[in-house]
Amino acid sequence: MDIILIPGLWLDGSSWDEVVPALEQVGHRPHALTLPGMESKDADRSQITLRDHVDAVVKVIDSFDPAGGKVVLVGHSGGGAIAHVATDARPDRVARVVYVDSVPPGEGGLINDELPVENGEIPLPDWGLFEAEDLVDLDDELRAAFRERAIPSPARVASDRVRLSDERRYEVPATVIACEFSTATIQKWMEQSLAFTRELAQIRHVDYVDLPTGHWPQFTRPEELGRAIATSVGPA
Repeated sequence: MDIILIPGLWLDGSSWDEVVPALEQVGHRPHALTLPGMESKDADRSQITLRDHVDAVVKVIDSFDPAGGKVVLVGHSGGGAIAHVATDARPDRVARVVYVDSVPPGEGGLINDELPVENGEIPLPDWGLFEAEDLVDLDDELRAAFRERAIPSPARVASDRVRLSDERRYEVPATVIACEFSTATIQKWMEQSLAFTRELAQIRHVDYVDLPTGHWPQFTRPEELGRAIATSVGPA
């Protein structure tokens, strides 16, 4: 099955490099995306919007022959929001959405408008800006490697409002791979009807997988993440 891997903020397609082998080993065809404006640290991203990132994913979905079957979208962090909006655009072409330490935003939601913006882009902030749960297992070596590879994200990708229009998105099965917070915690938040969980609560079929680590499992537990994705997708 074709699996489209969508990175979160500050990351390009290479961030999935250590996850890909676990998918290929069981016969899947992973496609790790580098989204517009994320081609390099020097790329011009001043005019890139959330819609541009969504459209880039939709373009990849449309590039596959429908006769070959549906695709799977995997979105990490902010990439989960992009995956969700792309699913809303192509609900009949997506077999499953996997949210990696992420939940889908509802209409009018956004990725994060509280991150520090510099000249229209968001550099990777100082580690002190993150919560302790984000940084679990991200040791000094991994932090240094992450910062070296980090690419500033377009500011509007994080702050543009999500627009949704097709309720068939709720019929697309989903998997939530819970890392910094457990599935029990997420389900408790849903029972409390916290705003950021309301869209997730409307999806008809959701599976939950616990992968205890910090917010970047593709760096801290990449092999386990690959296996978790493969298991959620099922046989190739």
